[in-house]
Amino acid sequence: MKSIRGEKNAASGSAGTPIDLNDRNFSAELMKQNIMVVDFWAPWCGPCQMVHPIIEELAREYAGKVTFGRLNVDDNQATSAAFRVRSIPTILIFKNGKVADGVIGAVPKKMLESKIKSVMSAQ
Repeated sequence: MKSIRGEKNAASGSAGTPIDLNDRNFSAELMKQNIMVVDFWAPWCGPCQMVHPIIEELAREYAGKVTFGRLNVDDNQATSAAFRVRSIPTILIFKNGKVADGVIGAVPKKMLESKIKSVMSAQ
């Protein structure tokens, strides 16, 4: 599996590293997690590239509490369609396998972090 930058992502799924998601592993990975933040992106999307460092930083900061993943919408159209992703970047926050919140577009780290904290604190 390739990471965004093209090199092999040996740490995929380890604490503090976003998981490379695809149509085959999405459901299984989602069901393993209490809270999961998924970045729906594409390589040609400029705003998506702006979001990647934010996702990586948050993945490190929330390691052990929240799992982060990335799904390339061009290569994984079934999952993208299932969640009605029409614009990218779309970031969905799942809790117990269900969409709890999300944002469309490149947003500041503080806004995304606020949404994550809100989902974490919700019963």
